Amino acid sequence: MIPDIPEIDAARKKELCAFQRNIGIKFKNLSLLQLAFMHCSISNEIRLKTNNERLEFLGDAILGAVTASLLYNDPSENNEGYLAKIKSTVVSEATLSVIARQLHLDRMMVLGKGEELSGGREKKTLLADTLEALFGAVYLDSGFNVAFDFISRCIAPEIEKAKQNRGRKDYKSQLQEICQHRFKVYPSYRLVRQSGPEHERYFWVVVEFKGKIFGPGMGKNKKHAEHEAARLALEEL
Repeated sequence: MIPDIPEIDAARKKELCAFQRNIGIKFKNLSLLQLAFMHCSISNEIRLKTNNERLEFLGDAILGAVTASLLYNDPSENNEGYLAKIKSTVVSEATLSVIARQLHLDRMMVLGKGEELSGGREKKTLLADTLEALFGAVYLDSGFNVAFDFISRCIAPEIEKAKQNRGRKDYKSQLQEICQHRFKVYPSYRLVRQSGPEHERYFWVVVEFKGKIFGPGMGKNKKHAEHEAARLALEEL
């Protein structure tokens, strides 16, 4: 069921048609494509009951399934923990926002005046969410096979990048991306202990999010201790 949305004017139809040509997909229902770009700020502003949040929810699930399937079918890696880390990198806000910009979703988003003035088109969260909404719209309009092909084209290069960068990304960055994507929160670090003389001091740090505490990680300075705490948290996720 597709909610009612305002009539699409001629200029916007032209933009949507050009966008379809760029991504290589023809929508049967142009209103569904328009809905994928409608941020909640515009629905609040013009008192619509609909926006792209439900499509985002759907697209997030489909993205996860496609990514997991591509990784599963790769015979070069069988370690579940490694595959999970690659998946978390690929579906992260940081990665999805880059893909969104490549597809020029920043130009296509329909935002309220307040969100527009606050730089909404540059916000990683909005870009990533809009991309997921687009994935959901493609699925509803054209079915799983077309959605699988489109999402694969978007994320397969990112999977290869993540493999090539294996071990290079620091644990804190990985943990922050996972926390933002899965839980919509930021991890916080807290020093719980330090000992030893000035020239040989050790620090213990825990990391907290969603009411859970991980660690402590130990290091010869706070930064190293934080990275160790993040590593321990990633092992438990």
